[in-house]
Amino acid sequence: MAGQARIRIEGLTKYYGDKLVIDGVDMSVAAHEVVCLIGASGSGKSTLLRCINRLVDWDHGTITLDGVSVEDPAFGRTGLQKRIGIVFQSYNLFPHMTVLDNITLAPRKVHRIPRAEAEETARGLLASVGLGDFARAYPEQLSGGQQQRVAIVRALATRPDVLLLDEVTAALDPELIGEVLGIIRGLKDDGLTMVIVTHEMGFARDVADRVCFLEGGRILEEAHPARLFTTPENPRTAQFLERIIASGRL
Repeated sequence: MAGQARIRIEGLTKYYGDKLVIDGVDMSVAAHEVVCLIGASGSGKSTLLRCINRLVDWDHGTITLDGVSVEDPAFGRTGLQKRIGIVFQSYNLFPHMTVLDNITLAPRKVHRIPRAEAEETARGLLASVGLGDFARAYPEQLSGGQQQRVAIVRALATRPDVLLLDEVTAALDPELIGEVLGIIRGLKDDGLTMVIVTHEMGFARDVADRVCFLEGGRILEEAHPARLFTTPENPRTAQFLERIIASGRL
């Protein structure tokens, strides 16, 4: 892995009550790198992702962004979430707001960016994902794929250093998945640092610089996708991928 670590996770442990969901995870992500997290449901992928920008707090361990703890008061919650954006599988758009207002709400209200500047940025981003004509539309007027593209634009509107994506195609019809994955490929080409939780194994194989296989809250194996998907070293990784292949998903 080339480049200095943008995100570094050391000894991360998280419990929900008595249930251990993240078990001493060590992981780093270099600037401009794309890391995909794969594994069965309940393996800890989404919880790990949400710890990175402190949407979920943890019990032990450290996470740093460019060498500074994400818990450093200098960031503050809003400052951290400006630098580390996140997109979920549910679009979470406000139905009573236009696309433009959805995208500019946080930049204007939280980060105090002037309306004209926020709207100029939003319109440029919408154009870049093929939605330049939808600024004044409402979410209900958009397809699922269009709504997810708006959600991605909303996360990009603060110009984050890192983008986290949590199963962003899970709620989409199969014919809409491709358009969203195309946007993510474009972000990779632009050099954006990303951590992606996905069940789309073909996408992970094509777009990731590294793939991490999680089970029981631990990273059991990580490697370049060309190696992990063809010659996994951990028996559990191999078993997981055999089931994926048998189901026609790789």
